[in-house]
Amino acid sequence: MPIINVKTDCGNAPKREFLKNFRIAMAKGNHGFLLNSVTDDIVWNVVGGKLTEGKDSYSKELKQVLSNDTKVLTIHQILSHGKEGAINGTIETETGDVIEFSEFYVFQGAKGDKIKSIITYLIQVK
Repeated sequence: MPIINVKTDCGNAPKREFLKNFRIAMAKGNHGFLLNSVTDDIVWNVVGGKLTEGKDSYSKELKQVLSNDTKVLTIHQILSHGKEGAINGTIETETGDVIEFSEFYVFQGAKGDKIKSIITYLIQVK
């Protein structure tokens, strides 16, 4: 089970809380939560990597990339406004790799709780 480090905030931002839980689910390999959190027409663009379109493709891609090798997840910032959100942080793996990440999200609407698109930037620093 990974160690999770997140700064606390005012607790009055449901989308920020949702994004925090979404990223933690990624670190823990919680395929079900991740799949239930996206729209049927989800688009996931890992910049410099792979573009995944549609929920079935997203599910298959998750099965390929989810692993239990996250040792520590540190979330530095979570932002949300209207139908958009962003998160950045650091992942330390069991093998000693350190990866800085940023993700940008678009929800199905300002009041929606499903993610319509994700753009992921990953930089391995160690």
